[in-house]
Formats: sequence, structure tokens, C-alpha cells
Amino acid sequence: MSNQSRRVFVKSSVIAGLGAGLPASAPKELFVHHVYFYLKNAGSEADKAKLLEGLNKLAKVPTIKFVHIGSPAGTTRDVIERGYSVSWLCFFDSLEDEEIYQKHPIHLKFVDDYSSLWEKVIVYDSVGPKRA
Repeated sequence: MSNQSRRVFVKSSVIAGLGAGLPASAPKELFVHHVYFYLKNAGSEADKAKLLEGLNKLAKVPTIKFVHIGSPAGTTRDVIERGYSVSWLCFFDSLEDEEIYQKHPIHLKFVDDYSSLWEKVIVYDSVGPKRA
């Protein structure tokens, strides 16, 4: 690849990263839904395993584009919240897709079957430009 070709590739990659160059039908925004679960029995590996089981079922809702299930990282800066047990992060193409998720039978069953495990849930929803 010549230097000129590399510059064109890098420039087009940067532009694509800013959301340009997407097909007209591609979503221009991304809806992010991030949930933090605080278990009633925070030290219970059995309860955590059961919640993870439920979240893996929940991940099958078809409007979810990407999902990440995590636990607090080992980082120790003062600004880091580490009191939660499990984090659920998922991405949708639109607010409408997230609303479908909220009403989907899999989501409703998840809440029915697993809500007894947590004492608190905190949700952060955000919308922003989609980046490649």
C-alpha cells in the first residue's frame, strides 16, 4: 500500500468513525442501556450465578444489537463505584428498539423470575451518534 493509499484509508476510517459514510438506511444514533444490579446477598456466588443465567436468557431479545455482562473491575480510583454485583450493558439502534425490549416477553419474564435476587437496580440510558 502506498503512502497516498494509506492516507486515504486513514482519512476514510476517521470519517467513518464520526458516523459519515454510513448507508442512508443505517441508524445514525445508538441507544445505550446500562444497568447495575445490587444483589440482596452480595456475597452469594449462587445468587450471582442465577442472575447471570437470567441475563444470558435476556440477551436473546432480538432488538439488542450488542450485550456485555460484567462484574466490578479490580480498579481502585476514588471515582469508581464498586458496590454493584453485576453490570448489564446493551446497545440498540433506536429508542423504539429499546422500548420493544422493555415490553418483550423475555424481558418481562426476566423481571418476574429474577427480581427477587436484587435489592437495588440503577439504570443509565443514553443516546448518541453511532460511530463505526
